[in-house]
Amino acid sequence: MPIPTSGVQTLGSILCVVGARPNFMKMAPIMAALGNLRPPLALSLVHTGQHYDAVMNHQYFEALGIPQPDINLEVGSGSHAIQTAEVMRRFEPVLDAKRPSAVLVVGDVNSTLACALVAAKKGVPVIHVEAGLRSFDRAMPEEINRILTDQISDLLFITESSGRENLLREGIVESRIHFVGNVMIDTLRRNLERAVPLSKILKDAGHEDFMGGNAGYAVLTLHRPSNVDDPATLRTLLDTVLKISRKLPVIFPMHPRTHAMIKNSGLEEMLKVPELLLLPPMGYLEMLGLMKNARVMLTDSGGIQEETTALGVPCITLRNNTERPITVEEGTNTIAGQDPVKILAAFDEIMRSGGKAGRIPEFWDGQASIRIATAIHEWLENGCLS
Repeated sequence: MPIPTSGVQTLGSILCVVGARPNFMKMAPIMAALGNLRPPLALSLVHTGQHYDAVMNHQYFEALGIPQPDINLEVGSGSHAIQTAEVMRRFEPVLDAKRPSAVLVVGDVNSTLACALVAAKKGVPVIHVEAGLRSFDRAMPEEINRILTDQISDLLFITESSGRENLLREGIVESRIHFVGNVMIDTLRRNLERAVPLSKILKDAGHEDFMGGNAGYAVLTLHRPSNVDDPATLRTLLDTVLKISRKLPVIFPMHPRTHAMIKNSGLEEMLKVPELLLLPPMGYLEMLGLMKNARVMLTDSGGIQEETTALGVPCITLRNNTERPITVEEGTNTIAGQDPVKILAAFDEIMRSGGKAGRIPEFWDGQASIRIATAIHEWLENGCLS
């Protein structure tokens, strides 16, 4: 990506940060929109390496058209404290060398908070995309990251109106808050026609006959510590999924962490049934292909709650709360938690009625990244005044 070029008048320079796969889907349209500004912005991309699977990272960058990172901090795994501290330690010299006009972070992962902290302490303005979301569950590490990042951000872009209410209640000055919509949906809309068909996914996995005579299927994703770290909770959820699979085939792309917990908990054998297809982690276009034609999604992911609302696909969220309430109020999402009775009741209702029809929330129109770029342009022209 272009770093300040001698002889070329630029609007300023933005140091963009990604660390984990959900960040990639958010950053792709933002960098494209910022790249179209005139006069040009000098953009550079830092990958902290929080998600460090080289093959998966390459798949996402290639599929989404994200430029290769200018710098990879290669932080890797660790506890939340170690990972956050290591990102801060390795990001500081990058910030000193680049001296950007602002640092742009997305989402709520450890890299988001770590880089925002370093920038704020050095007096570099912070731009936070996907600000203001709250689950009101401080047992979630992501909730801590959200709250702290918002407190030290200078420009906050929100995806839904609840974000404004949350930020104002926490003392954020209203002039810093901008309702722009959802960049995840920008990426979804731009790639929907490129989604990999189910038939190809099954063929590549060597399970072309998985669907048998069934016309529909469910997709399951699990990765949150609250669902996969405790063997008893994990077993209960998997038992419930097996009951669902007897009524509707279930496709289960397994997060590496979830796979390890299933293996370590001795739960692999129970999953060897013909109605349940276990797959490795999917690339973005493959996952989009699975979601778009699913009869129902079962998930603990935040992003999938939003994507299913945009696709009109019923979603059962396997958590007791959501930081994205608009997906419940206006979308296709139903919160079922970890209770098998509630999960099966939600599933049966979807089988009976087709599930919530929902509608597309305001500004989830594929233009959020353009609104962000326009706001940043004006903000820089005004001397970064909030």
